Amino acid sequence: MSARQMSPTAWGLLIALALLWAGSFFFVEVAVRRMPPIVVVTCRVLLGAVALYGYVRVRGIAMPADARIWGMLVVMGALNNALPFTLIAWAQSGIESGVAAILNATTPLFTVLLAHMLTRDERLTRNRAVGVVVGFLGVALLIGPGALGGLRADSLHQLAVLAAACFYGLAGLYGRRLKGLDPAVAATGMLAGSTLMMTPLALASGIGSLQAITLELAAALIGLGTLSTALAYVLYFRILALAGATNLLLVTFLIPPGAILLGAAFLGERPLLSALAGMVVIFLGLALIDGRLVRRVWPGRAASKGP
Repeated sequence: MSARQMSPTAWGLLIALALLWAGSFFFVEVAVRRMPPIVVVTCRVLLGAVALYGYVRVRGIAMPADARIWGMLVVMGALNNALPFTLIAWAQSGIESGVAAILNATTPLFTVLLAHMLTRDERLTRNRAVGVVVGFLGVALLIGPGALGGLRADSLHQLAVLAAACFYGLAGLYGRRLKGLDPAVAATGMLAGSTLMMTPLALASGIGSLQAITLELAAALIGLGTLSTALAYVLYFRILALAGATNLLLVTFLIPPGAILLGAAFLGERPLLSALAGMVVIFLGLALIDGRLVRRVWPGRAASKGP
């Protein structure tokens, strides 16, 4: 199935979404320097849930009353928000935001593998299998051969981001069960569910750190919750309706460069050459999975459908 043609409006929204999600790594990097990662994530999902609930109310859409649907939303909140957000926030206490963004770009690799293992209609094709292998070679290049001699502190942080990407892949598959639900309602519900899960953990981990909030920290938390979470979800579903899921995959290529530029401009980060080389190889793997590169190079060759 071919991808829809991207309109100028769709491209503009896609670039805006990439900037918002790249900004999430920047905001997290600022916030985790001043408060525990669990508290950062709790503020993120709480602010995001409140902002999206306001958006849903303005649109006049009712939240579901079915307990079974709320149960699925809570599971989605765990898989798509609470677990990956916490893993990435903790990881960014030990690695740069740009590196975290590059590793997070492996989400489609995990999605393809998990879809092959857990579903019957999304099997691995040759192009996808090659793309997955190439993508993980990029991960190995980024992490470096030194990790083979034993797990270093930064290796654990890098693995945490890969685990987060795996949870995102699981969330993508589980989210099929919510297909009939309004996307904005689903996003609001899962953020509300993740807020319920995270709040007790934040209280136990040291909510007292909120007493020392600075203007910079407040701005980072508000940006993280309202811009990089609530507004990003609104744009995500708008692009999905305008351009389709295959074109939406293009955002994966735009987030890491944006995060690297923000980190270099405002946080003094300077990514290593191995990280940039790993990013290029991961992108090659994603391009093979997407299939459009293969169709351009070999027009007569059947390419696999994007995940």
